[in-house]
Amino acid sequence: MVKLVLKGNNLSKLIKMSVHREKIDLAKLPQHYDGPVTLAVIGGTGLYDLPNLHPVARLTISTPWGFPSGSITISKTDLGFPVAFLARHGAHHDLLPSDVPSRANIAALKRLGVKAIIAFSAVGSLQQEIKPRDFVLPTQIIDRTKGIRPSTFFEKGFVAHAMFGEPFDLKLNKLISDAIPSKGFLEGFDTDGTPVLHTKENTNNGEDLTIICMEGPQFSTRAESRLYRSWGGSVINMSVLPEAKLAREAEIAYQMICMSTDYDSWNESEEPVTVETVVGNLKANSANACKLAAKLIDEFAAKGGEIGKDLQGSMKYAVSTSPHGVKKELLEKMHFLFPGYWEV
Repeated sequence: MVKLVLKGNNLSKLIKMSVHREKIDLAKLPQHYDGPVTLAVIGGTGLYDLPNLHPVARLTISTPWGFPSGSITISKTDLGFPVAFLARHGAHHDLLPSDVPSRANIAALKRLGVKAIIAFSAVGSLQQEIKPRDFVLPTQIIDRTKGIRPSTFFEKGFVAHAMFGEPFDLKLNKLISDAIPSKGFLEGFDTDGTPVLHTKENTNNGEDLTIICMEGPQFSTRAESRLYRSWGGSVINMSVLPEAKLAREAEIAYQMICMSTDYDSWNESEEPVTVETVVGNLKANSANACKLAAKLIDEFAAKGGEIGKDLQGSMKYAVSTSPHGVKKELLEKMHFLFPGYWEV
């Protein structure tokens, strides 16, 4: 079992990075926000807010697919750039991976005007070189969910097929990999060595980094873990799908940043994965995620204006069903995501 022990200056760093600059009662924030918000951050296990930003509003948004995992917090950087934040599993982590209302999450962010999503997730490593506390920028996905999670906004009576050959947005991926050096940015705290940000171009010789998405909530058996390694899997989690597919349908650029907590169960030199192992490394990963998110938000504010524009309008021409034969209530439902695409 890996345990996190923090002492002295490293402990002070972690505490400093995990506390809001200003003590604000989020419940007292305004429940409305005027103006578009083009960037959203989705927090995974261990990342439940953005402590380096200034919260200005807390929104509860109803969608045709229900309510999101929780309230969406709008925060601003020191320069006034607005960002939406949503905790995927809820503020108190009370949603199982299979129960996350991904359609409502993505639809609510779309309603705010979001053009790009940076999503964080805890993962298990399937490769020796991806160590606990390393971060990974995946480029491909293998779906090992069980078909019980709704994975499309469309339904019987209105059919569409979104392109998904590149499941992550190439421009957003490049912005992140260009902005963050592979070594030297992430802090190791009291571990030996410095955590690495693994990217396709900088650390993997141009080869894809593939994330396996399993159903959960149980972790993999050793046999499953070995199978995924044989497929070329780099990391494994329970959250990238259907989130990435829904973001593509909603015409939102999407990139997940994976935070390695353990070696999954394939590595017999390590003890089997335990919740204690995961939680210990999550504390360090959470601090690094806050630091990374703050940097990337500034990068997006300065250079991300074109990201997501190539997706706009794509779903209008991905529909197989003639809109003239679609029921009015279904068109009204889709109008929430795509106002003006089809006459209601």
